[in-house]
Formats: sequence, structure tokens, C-alpha cells
Amino acid sequence: MLRLVATAVALLLSVQNALAHGEEPKAPPKKETPLFPVKVAQTRKGSIFVDLNGMTLYTFDRDTSGHTSTCDGKCAERWRPLIASDDAKAKGDFTVIIRNDGSKMWAYRYRPLYTSQYDKAPGDINGYDNANLWHIARPAF
Repeated sequence: MLRLVATAVALLLSVQNALAHGEEPKAPPKKETPLFPVKVAQTRKGSIFVDLNGMTLYTFDRDTSGHTSTCDGKCAERWRPLIASDDAKAKGDFTVIIRNDGSKMWAYRYRPLYTSQYDKAPGDINGYDNANLWHIARPAF
């Protein structure tokens, strides 16, 4: 208890000293928001795209227009779109597209990006399908 009181007094005195000399206490540094919520991960399957939580990202062969997602309703429950904020801006190969419901999502080279309900932990790559329409999203080098 005595240590806690001594620490509190020392902290109070240092703040008082800084204020007495016209110095403002420094605010903690702001955490930078990434430009887009995608990272490259190295896996046994090679380089792949993952979201900020490390979940594998996928593309869908039926998304062909480059400006819309064809995965809605039940499809979007199994394959969750990588949602973009309202103020998200395109940068390089990453673009923002508008879904049928008016929400925005991220795309790579105009291919919408999704996570799979079958992936339970970062690094899982269980989002394959029997029809071979879903593919792991990979960077183009």
C-alpha cells in the first residue's frame, strides 16, 4: 500500500512540475489505422492475403464485373464480405465496391474479398468448395 501511495505522489509531483513550467503532459501516441484491412501472410501454401485478425481471404469466380459482389443472402452468411468503412478509399490494387445492400466491401484488383465461415482460427484455409469457385486470395507479385 505504501508503494502505491509513493508512486501516486511521485506521479502527481512530476505532472505538477511539468504544468508549473508551462509544459503540457504528452498524450499517448495514436494508434495508426491501416489504409486497408489486409495483410500478406506466409503459409505452407505460399503467400496469401489475410484480414487484420489473420483470417484467410478468398475470392469468388462468379464476381466477374469488377464493381459488384454476387455473393448475397445465404452466400454472404457462409462467405462474409470484408467490410469497408463508409470513408474507405481505394489505394493501389485495393478498391472499394458497393454491395447490393448499399454497404461497402474491399476488393483486390476488383475481385471482392471474403472470409469463410469454415475457418475457425487464424491461418485456417478450409474455405474450399467442391465446385472450385472459391479461391484463396493471393498477392500478384
